[in-house]
Amino acid sequence: MTLKERIDADIKKAMLAKDKVRLTALRSIKSQIMLAETAEGFQGSLTADAELKLLNKAAKQRREAAEMYQKQFRSDLEEVELAELAIIEEYLPAQLSEADLTERLVEIIGRVGATGPSDLGKVMGVAARELAGQADGRAISQEVNRLLNNTNF
Repeated sequence: MTLKERIDADIKKAMLAKDKVRLTALRSIKSQIMLAETAEGFQGSLTADAELKLLNKAAKQRREAAEMYQKQFRSDLEEVELAELAIIEEYLPAQLSEADLTERLVEIIGRVGATGPSDLGKVMGVAARELAGQADGRAISQEVNRLLNNTNF
């Protein structure tokens, strides 16, 4: 079952359950899928990788909006964004814990032969590709920086 089919089925369930927050989040994802499928030059259906990118983008938007609302002391709007984020995360692969992320990054650093901060780009290219959907890009970047600046990794 493709992501679009899952979203359509879940939209119907949310309508029957009268779950407005879930319905809003799912309609948002469906809208992004439809926009991607009708983009100029696009043919066929979305690949699993493209679907993952759409979900990550939607999750990132919700995280950033919730963070902004928190800074503005708008807890009512922050709660809505966090609720939608939780729904979107149900469709994403399981996220790596900090310990697992560090372990995977140490392995990647060893594999690419990185020795210091000057190898950041080399490590980030491989890490971003291998850990896509499993960890937030910002978390990956911060941990790679920390590891490369620490000579005892």
